[in-house]
Amino acid sequence: MCNSPDAVLPAPGEGKRGADGHLGYLLRQAAHVHRQRVEAVLGDLDLTSAQFSALVMLEAYPAASGADLARLALLTPQTMSTIIANLLKAGLVARRAHAVHGRIQQIDLTQDGQARLTVAKARVYGLESGLLAGLSADEETIIRRWLAGVAAGA
Repeated sequence: MCNSPDAVLPAPGEGKRGADGHLGYLLRQAAHVHRQRVEAVLGDLDLTSAQFSALVMLEAYPAASGADLARLALLTPQTMSTIIANLLKAGLVARRAHAVHGRIQQIDLTQDGQARLTVAKARVYGLESGLLAGLSADEETIIRRWLAGVAAGA
């Protein structure tokens, strides 16, 4: 136990927070650091990382419902509902009733939403390029496939 006030805990990348650490912890640690960096580069755009994810998914899957977005962005429906409300208030998305199933609300990017997303993507994808610095194209492919496989439960 490290309850001593004199104990020195390892920095990220050292000890059990480094290459000898548990894989699940290392994934969580890396995701946390990446999220902090994303939040930092999006701050002046008044976007959170969760809002960014929702906008990216809306661009990829136009007219998605709130429930669809929650699944795509890996968030609860309640959290996504709050995110959508804030994006609506900011004028970045708009809702419309589904043509056949009127109770389903489809969500689309507005022109302002698309413009803000374009700027945000350039910044976030710049961070992602930094993550891949020093890796070959084959190594990047292996990492992407591995991460996708982990997410798919393979």
